[in-house]
Amino acid sequence: MNYKLIMALVSDEKTQTVIHAARDAGATGVTVVPSAQGEGLKPEKTFLGLDLSAQRDILLFLVAAPKAREILETIAQAAQFDEEPGAGVVCQIAIEDAIGLTTQLPTILSEIEDQV
Repeated sequence: MNYKLIMALVSDEKTQTVIHAARDAGATGVTVVPSAQGEGLKPEKTFLGLDLSAQRDILLFLVAAPKAREILETIAQAAQFDEEPGAGVVCQIAIEDAIGLTTQLPTILSEIEDQV
């Protein structure tokens, strides 16, 4: 089976919203890497050397390839990436192979059976 890794970088206050939206779109699990820091086009403001930028979380979803685009677009809408500057980013990466999804496989297969 072909998989995609969807990686979303979102502000920590939107993490749960994005996770729920991705699950509704067909994601069967997520790994959250909390408190990541990043910088966009313009450096973030500091106050007396303290960073005032919001913390970001990295959300990793390993999903069946046929569902990936739908999940990717759902995440972008839930996080309002196109509406709010600096809201975050989401991308997908092709995965050649994966092991450890045995418990999720029946659910994944039933969700994509009409697309395969």
